[in-house]
Amino acid sequence: MKTRSRKKAFVRKVGLLLMLLAVVGLIVGAFSYFRDTDGPEITLLADSERVSNKPLTFELSDEGSGLKNVTITLTQGNISRQILDKTYEQGVTRSSETITLQDPALRDGPIEVRVTARDQSIFRFGAGNTTDQVFELIFDATPPRVNVLSTAHNINQGGAALIVYTVSEEVKRTGIEIGEYFFPGFLQPSGEYIALFAFPHDMSTADFSPRLIAVDLAGNEGRGGFQYHANARRFRHDNLNISDNFLNAVIPQFERYFPAANSLLETFLKVNSRMREDNRQTLVDLSLNTASEPLWHGDFLRMAGAANMAGYADRRTYLHQGQKISEATHMGVDLASVQQAPIRASNHGRVIFADFLGIYGNCVVIDHGLGLQSLYAHLSRMEVAPGDFVQKGDPIGNSGATGMAMGDHLHFEVTVGGVSVNPIEWWDPNWVRNNITSKLPQ
Repeated sequence: MKTRSRKKAFVRKVGLLLMLLAVVGLIVGAFSYFRDTDGPEITLLADSERVSNKPLTFELSDEGSGLKNVTITLTQGNISRQILDKTYEQGVTRSSETITLQDPALRDGPIEVRVTARDQSIFRFGAGNTTDQVFELIFDATPPRVNVLSTAHNINQGGAALIVYTVSEEVKRTGIEIGEYFFPGFLQPSGEYIALFAFPHDMSTADFSPRLIAVDLAGNEGRGGFQYHANARRFRHDNLNISDNFLNAVIPQFERYFPAANSLLETFLKVNSRMREDNRQTLVDLSLNTASEPLWHGDFLRMAGAANMAGYADRRTYLHQGQKISEATHMGVDLASVQQAPIRASNHGRVIFADFLGIYGNCVVIDHGLGLQSLYAHLSRMEVAPGDFVQKGDPIGNSGATGMAMGDHLHFEVTVGGVSVNPIEWWDPNWVRNNITSKLPQ
């Protein structure tokens, strides 16, 4: 009797274990079956609904079971073309697929791009999840037309010029390209575009080749030809002696920026190279903070009663104890009269910077619109703050010797799109009238 009872108990235990395993199996199966019930995600990487025959990229993702296959079909009117059919290996959860819309039968106008993606899920009895997404786009393969309205584009090496033009459609980028430089065009209420551009002082006339471009919302690039005359200029060279007295008087303020430097001379070398480059980049960044219309009126004011101490684009060789130690280019005009002389805004504009700026010391930058900005450096005192609007002749501070300055003076600089240009042009009423203001839309 005991043996039979033990057998029954054993059978019951085995039965319960089998039932438990069956339940667990059902739970695991259900979890696996229902674990991924969502289809892949599909994203079109495009700035707008307008597209051209340039590459078009879709991003696919399925973090659940992974991607299995994708098809992409293009339709316009009665034309329908499958332009991609791809199958993925097991375990691929993300993919970027790029297509080009280069079918010669396509015409400018509405198109549909259907993307169908399926995942590796066993849901729906192994059929998986499918996402079928239609992107309604505008196909545009026609570049914008650019028409130049201004004439007589004369520009000096280290100088500036202005061009006025129209574009046939809305654009996302337009302006003047010169090598690695780009000077944006600004749309005016008249419907015309204005672009100020510079001839960098260190670029030869052979390399100076400005291109007027316009890129529409679909990415098509149009170009506008224009006549210009580039004039070469020669710049002065100076030797500057860096004395121990100068190092002791000026350089200690910069030691905290270069704590690893072993001497004042080493600190000077880092300031004159690395910090100078960083400060120039700050001016490039500030150039993006500009009004889309001209804020200035006429020629720019020069500091009254001041003598020129150093010129624009002077090539400088720095000597210490008779040995060459460094080189740099002076990117403005140094003006000096009396100590702590009053400094006034050279023209109407908005203050966008008023702070300490490395080699420039206490520095004020005024935006005059269209990327045109003026800089006032080495100030002993600043009387304006970012956001202030100033009129031509308004007091903004006093001259000084802050930053890397050899005595009290004003370092005055003019930039176009962050590129330093010759301030003397902007002080000349005839040059400003003939090359700039006479071209501005009325």
